[in-house]
Amino acid sequence: MAFMKISSPHAHGPMSTARVMRLVLFATVPGLVALTWFFGFGTLVNVLWASLTALAFEALALKLRRRPLGFYLSDCSALVTAFLLGIALPPASPFWLIAVGTGFAILICKQMYGGMGYNPFNPAMAAYVLLLISFPVDMTTWLAPRGAVDAGQLLGPVDAILRCFGLLNPVDAVTMATPLDVVKQNDALLMEDLWSQSAQFGQWGGLGWEWVNLGFLLGGIYLLYKRVFTWHAPVSMLVALAVMSLLFYDGGSSASPGSPLFHLFSGATMFGAFFIVTDPVTSAVSNRGRMVYGALIGALVFVIRAWGNYPDAVAFAVLLMNFAAPFIDHYTQPRTYGHRRKKAAKE
Repeated sequence: MAFMKISSPHAHGPMSTARVMRLVLFATVPGLVALTWFFGFGTLVNVLWASLTALAFEALALKLRRRPLGFYLSDCSALVTAFLLGIALPPASPFWLIAVGTGFAILICKQMYGGMGYNPFNPAMAAYVLLLISFPVDMTTWLAPRGAVDAGQLLGPVDAILRCFGLLNPVDAVTMATPLDVVKQNDALLMEDLWSQSAQFGQWGGLGWEWVNLGFLLGGIYLLYKRVFTWHAPVSMLVALAVMSLLFYDGGSSASPGSPLFHLFSGATMFGAFFIVTDPVTSAVSNRGRMVYGALIGALVFVIRAWGNYPDAVAFAVLLMNFAAPFIDHYTQPRTYGHRRKKAAKE
């Protein structure tokens, strides 16, 4: 009897791959709205340009591989990669930076391994890390959020396009370090003083970032409601990050890495938990494995943020655990149907 050789993710009935991808795209809307409100239209320009280049690279690869364009482009997987990368990049990033990122994600991280379902690493995060290591200045130049600057200084849609394509003087846009970077570089002020003297902080986390994280949390809850993924990986990641930050929070000294609320509502925490860690292709398979996988990512995020060189460590933590996912699967295999557990069998 011959079996069909089909790689993960497996979907049945109305929950097809294309429908799952469209739900993921829709779930990014609250976070994108928050990013646009606080940082201007730069992220929307990122996403639109990344989508165009990702579809172009996907079509090129499919053409070279002699695959039907309409069938594979309609699954929206290239668009999801483009959205995730565009959201992760600084607003209104240079057009060539986005093109390099989408080209690497689609051609190298996805199609070179055989297409969707065969890639061992998350394409968007692999591309993000490549860009961060290769072009650190462009990747760490974040625009100042609403509240730190006047609303009139935020990039409008036209200015965002001009900045993306190098037609706007960079001096015309106000930039500043991210809240995670400010805490990372602090070695003199108590957290309370740093919070009151720096314009980058809001109520619980980074100014604007707390609402961005709430937006992606809302989108993640929607995906949970639609049963696009289970709660095991995202919840275990957030719990592990909160526990680690609580264990090493010293009350707010100058050496403090930040409170649990600060880590949960700053940077790409919620975006990573619900849109990156839940990737069905590169994560662990069983529910128990997903809990281990997510918890280790949460612990790694804190370790890299507190003692590593990169303030927002979600991409690095995810890629490291992509390496370990097969190992986790090996030791967290569920009980075979029809067999009792070993302990029960001995009794």
